[in-house]
Amino acid sequence: MSVLIAPSILSADFAALGDAVHRVAAGGADWIHVDVMDGHFVPNLSIGVPVVASLAAISPLPLDVHLMIVEPDRYVDAFIDAGAASLSVHVEADHHLHRTVHRIRQRGCKAGVAINPATPLTALDEIAADLDIVILMSVNPGFGGQAFIERSYDRLLRLRDLLARTGSPAVVTVDGGVDPSRAEALAAAGGDVLVAGNAVYKAAEPAAAIAALREAGLRGLQARMSR
Repeated sequence: MSVLIAPSILSADFAALGDAVHRVAAGGADWIHVDVMDGHFVPNLSIGVPVVASLAAISPLPLDVHLMIVEPDRYVDAFIDAGAASLSVHVEADHHLHRTVHRIRQRGCKAGVAINPATPLTALDEIAADLDIVILMSVNPGFGGQAFIERSYDRLLRLRDLLARTGSPAVVTVDGGVDPSRAEALAAAGGDVLVAGNAVYKAAEPAAAIAALREAGLRGLQARMSR
């Protein structure tokens, strides 16, 4: 096993997204995390289908697309057609979550569900076994650069218990406020994929930041596996 690093292009220079993707790919990243925001589910607008299609055409890494939008079921086909390798919707935004998840998987795309900090983890009980990815939000979604919510460590531990109880094969992504100082503890508590925005794209050397995240994450993973 390893800890995967997924830089979030929400923190990149939007005037040079292609270069931003190539820089972190060359620096050792595993996925590119793409936050899609609609100004309704979250109080911000980001990018849509055309930008995802443009990134997919040039990215050497899989695009991990995170839909922070209302009625995500209406758009999953468009984002998969655009080139998403994995697609996650919010449990709070989808009235027919089972149908959406299975539509994503039918299309040959990895299916994920994201959950906000104040949403009880029990909201995942009936869908966890069908998931490839669970995104645990460690900030309130909508903006990059927010402060990490400290209770997220305990939520990670409880999420791992839920996945084990339901027999879910899902990997756990931690999204929000992730930096090298937290990576070890996050991986130890149960994080498999670390989404990092400012920690990578605002660093003087993104490759060094990615290496620091991975090194700390691997220490945490070793501690988790030894328990």
